[in-house]
Amino acid sequence: MNGPRPNVSLRQLQAFLALAEQRSFTRAAALSHLSQPAFSALISQLEGALGLRLFDRSTRHVEPTPEGIEFERSARRVLAELDAALSGVSDQLARRRGRVSIALLPSLAAGWLPEILHDYRAAYPGVEIEVADVLSEPCVDLVRRGQADFALAAVRADTEELQAEPFCRDDFHLVCPAGHPLLALAEVRPRDVAAWPFVHMARNSSVRQYLDSALHPLKMKTLMEVDQLATVMGMVRAGLGVSMIPALTLFHFAQPGLVTRRLAWAGLERHIYLVRRRERSLSLAAQSLYERVKAQPPATSMRPRRVRRTGRALS
Repeated sequence: MNGPRPNVSLRQLQAFLALAEQRSFTRAAALSHLSQPAFSALISQLEGALGLRLFDRSTRHVEPTPEGIEFERSARRVLAELDAALSGVSDQLARRRGRVSIALLPSLAAGWLPEILHDYRAAYPGVEIEVADVLSEPCVDLVRRGQADFALAAVRADTEELQAEPFCRDDFHLVCPAGHPLLALAEVRPRDVAAWPFVHMARNSSVRQYLDSALHPLKMKTLMEVDQLATVMGMVRAGLGVSMIPALTLFHFAQPGLVTRRLAWAGLERHIYLVRRRERSLSLAAQSLYERVKAQPPATSMRPRRVRRTGRALS
């Protein structure tokens, strides 16, 4: 059809379908809860807008014209698609459907997140959940690229695209084999730990970067660098060395033959941030999970303190 698109209303389409089904202005008007003149006006307005005669009328019968039969197919499809769209919005509002993607550090994904997701899943079983358990920089990158709704990362990613809100902080603990000489000291100092073989996390991990920053310029007696906390646990339990790990990872080290001890050293504290895209609304499903996460920081962590924006960003 050339020229301006016809201006057709939902009420006109509904009236048309009622008349196509009932083949009677009287019955169709009653089903539409309209007076017969008002109903007839809707049909006339629709035919005028389309420039087509949709019904043949007589004193005894109302029959769709060939054009009316063809238009009925299209009208039913349009109303079915509209109904599906409105139903989808209703489901979104009720959180019966939707999708949410969260990126976070592996230690948080393994130790703290499962209980959060258990409760969320019970409340919204129809929502699809995607979890990326990766290091801080990949977490932030997933949010930046729109592949994660929000992230929990040990980096303050305040940029034009992203905003980072303090979420929680945790201290560090020494982990040793049971009976290790360091455990006999009344106070464990950095130089005491530096005298023993040390099992380090990889340099791109937040654990390693916080340790390097806090211990500089002290040199550790590095035995090896590994990617997984489970590997750190195994090496220390075997007596190969000692290590230092954040409080949020302590569940990995609740093993026979291992002892952990809190270290109250100045500057040795890890900060976790909630990262999301700036000035972008979350979906209803993602917003619900975001609010739960924000309200329930890990029990082993501390509430965030104000961190100077000039502080060095760690990944």
